[in-house]
Amino acid sequence: MRFLILTQYFPPETGAPQVRLAAMIRELLRVGHTVEVVTALPNYPHGEIFSDYRGRFYRREEWEGVRVHRVWMYAATGAGLKRLLNYFSFMITAFWGLRKAQKPDYLFVESPPLFLGMTGYWVAKRWKVPFIFNVADLWPDSVKELGLIRDGLALRLAEKLEAWLYRKANYVTALNQSLYQILINDKQVPADKVLKLPNGVDTQMFQPLPAEAAFRASLSLPEDKPVILYAGTHGYAHGMEVILEAAQLLTDTNVLFLCVGGGSEKNRIQQLTEQKGLTNVLFWSPHPPEFIARLYSLAVAGIVTFRNFPGVECIRPAKLLPIMACGKPVLLSSAGEGARLVADANAGIVVAPGDSNGLAEAVRRLLNDSDEAEQLGQNGRTYAEKHLKWSIVVADWLQQLGVNS
Repeated sequence: MRFLILTQYFPPETGAPQVRLAAMIRELLRVGHTVEVVTALPNYPHGEIFSDYRGRFYRREEWEGVRVHRVWMYAATGAGLKRLLNYFSFMITAFWGLRKAQKPDYLFVESPPLFLGMTGYWVAKRWKVPFIFNVADLWPDSVKELGLIRDGLALRLAEKLEAWLYRKANYVTALNQSLYQILINDKQVPADKVLKLPNGVDTQMFQPLPAEAAFRASLSLPEDKPVILYAGTHGYAHGMEVILEAAQLLTDTNVLFLCVGGGSEKNRIQQLTEQKGLTNVLFWSPHPPEFIARLYSLAVAGIVTFRNFPGVECIRPAKLLPIMACGKPVLLSSAGEGARLVADANAGIVVAPGDSNGLAEAVRRLLNDSDEAEQLGQNGRTYAEKHLKWSIVVADWLQQLGVNS
């Protein structure tokens, strides 16, 4: 089968959608399918088009044997008018990339942004091919619950567009069980068109590795500082203030919180760190997954955080999976799907969203009991190999779709 992926986010950018789509495509290729991608000129997470791509409206290239069509869009970060221009510009320019692509058997559209679904629907209708709408985040519900959009005309229009896309899509895919249930029960999407496509993990790239002293020295990480690693997007929903508050409570230890990634909140969180005078929190720019996999070998644990808002119930953070696959214990300050996953796997310690005292105590617990830390990490690795490998996830999705894998 020939799959065409329409997405605003794609490598060489870093981030959860980019990693997820890249892994999914690799697995589709491995089992014999053909994939083509239409995406934006890379600009995430800084909101600036990468230097190698500037001054171009369209660029065609090969990525791991996949033909990729990249088109210009208005690069921006944050919320408000600039972000809307970011979304709408790609919604329009994506038509040019789709003109350059071959007609597929299935058109797979990544959301958010929600608006890109309109582009996908119109093109799929013209081609007379099935339109698969992949719901990675329940937008606009999540931005409403986070207070990033107010009740009013804009929200009502977004909700109408959401309902229209669910009606028009041939298939709607959900990232986890909670989303799956909400789409059927609350959004009234017919159950026979809702498919499950959860996050998976590359258990070969992310695997337990020995801690290399030379690698640690090359990064200027002191040997006497146990590292708690946060690797991923620094966004508003992630509520990273809880890390800073926990770090304040742990100044009597030599623990180091290493935060790697980018996002709309990174500058603010860094400024807050400076205001608090914290010396046990370090920020690094985004790095590719291969680097992150090696970095986990130097960490005592991986940490994932989210704010306390209703939508957290539907989130199974992609950040969790590499931690588990690398055989490291998870420190999770969240609830819902993510908390249930860690509990089911017995792969870490869960505290409530925003519970800095609980998070600090969880860190102390792992620092003081290396045997427990090791066992939790082993549990996570075992669970990842059994349930979370991309080969398992994609094969199940293809079976739901009625496609031979």
